[in-house]
Amino acid sequence: MKHEMELAVRHYECDAYNHVNNATYLNYLEYARECFLKEAGIDYFSWLTEGNGIWVSEFHLEYQSPAVADETLTILSQTYELGGAYAVLTQSIKGPEKRSVLQASVKLVWVGPKGRPTRIPLEWRHKLRPPQNLTAV
Repeated sequence: MKHEMELAVRHYECDAYNHVNNATYLNYLEYARECFLKEAGIDYFSWLTEGNGIWVSEFHLEYQSPAVADETLTILSQTYELGGAYAVLTQSIKGPEKRSVLQASVKLVWVGPKGRPTRIPLEWRHKLRPPQNLTAV
């Protein structure tokens, strides 16, 4: 599955150089993943209320150019790999004129009420399948 969204950089997210603070990108990516799951028809918050979770177990970020206040960023998220209890997503952030700002990969692990890995529900697996023509984002 692929998901694309836009997000405007707010002034308070920037440092003294008017660059987006590095930690803020994690918030951007988290919000994009939440939108990704929602668009896929995955009710993450129901999963949470049942005592389950989807935890980040690995994160890799590669900063490529700074984003600045008032820019509109495009965030692309897609499933790269799907295992029994985990999914690896690739995410990219692009600035104006498709300037590459950041490349990321994140491993999400589905966990049960005792905090141990559990299989991704079958109906969700179908929704999360990697695109047939998978390319790096």
